Amino acid sequence: MKAYIFPGQGSQFEGMGKDLYESSETAKELLEQANEILGYRITDVMFGGTAEDLKQTKITQPAVFLHSIVKAKMAGDGFRPEAVAGHSLGEFSALVAAGSLSFEDGLKLVQQRALAMQKACEAVEGTMAAVLGLEDEAVEKVCGEIEGIVVPANYNCPGQLVISGSVPGIEAAVEKLKEAGARKAIVLSVGGAFHSPLMQPAKDELEAAIANTNIGAPICPVYQNVNAKAETDPETIRLHLVEQLTSPVRWTQTIKNMMADGVSEFVEVGGTGKVLRGFVRRVERKFPTSAL
Repeated sequence: MKAYIFPGQGSQFEGMGKDLYESSETAKELLEQANEILGYRITDVMFGGTAEDLKQTKITQPAVFLHSIVKAKMAGDGFRPEAVAGHSLGEFSALVAAGSLSFEDGLKLVQQRALAMQKACEAVEGTMAAVLGLEDEAVEKVCGEIEGIVVPANYNCPGQLVISGSVPGIEAAVEKLKEAGARKAIVLSVGGAFHSPLMQPAKDELEAAIANTNIGAPICPVYQNVNAKAETDPETIRLHLVEQLTSPVRWTQTIKNMMADGVSEFVEVGGTGKVLRGFVRRVERKFPTSAL
């Protein structure tokens, strides 16, 4: 069984999508449609913006989503997913690829999500840190001992967990994690505390938008971040999309569950094509992966 996986923030790169736009009429039409839906020419930033321009949440999220969906659409009849999953933002790409969300609705939700998250970041200062070389349970234990908000945010792969929370809390946690034996514990250069309770204002804002969006049954199981399980029920998918903003991304558990359910190959769609494949190989070193 072949599964398609979709990356989130961090997989953007300068010039993303320009080669697709120039070489494919399908890509050109989709990207021009996106410019109209968004109300500005995001392609100008994608093709000619600096790395700093592309790092803005309000740009990164729709840009990565578009890059993934354009790649999937360009594959035409060759794109036949038997299972899909997406890392954080990538879950929206996965739902569009699986036919649960329309391209237009998916892009509108991604834009609203990005703006709501940016607003939440500006309202309350927060940050994240990457922790390498510790068991998940050890990281969870330290998070629970810190005063204030510090929570696991991204279970990326064995030995790599990203934590999220208040600036003082994360700084204190980094020191404790080093003492606990972490190979590395580094505060990340991010705009806020994603996938933590500090994203509650963004969650509230996005909940209304998701409630008014048509979500249909996907053509294949969608493994969602919140519970790392295969879902096909539209209302369950809707509920988990809302919960995702303040819940951890259970990517390690997702990949393990997909393997256990019979996935024999992972294809990463969009972005650099390397981030999620690297995580998969950390779960199972020689597992077949490729990029679309």
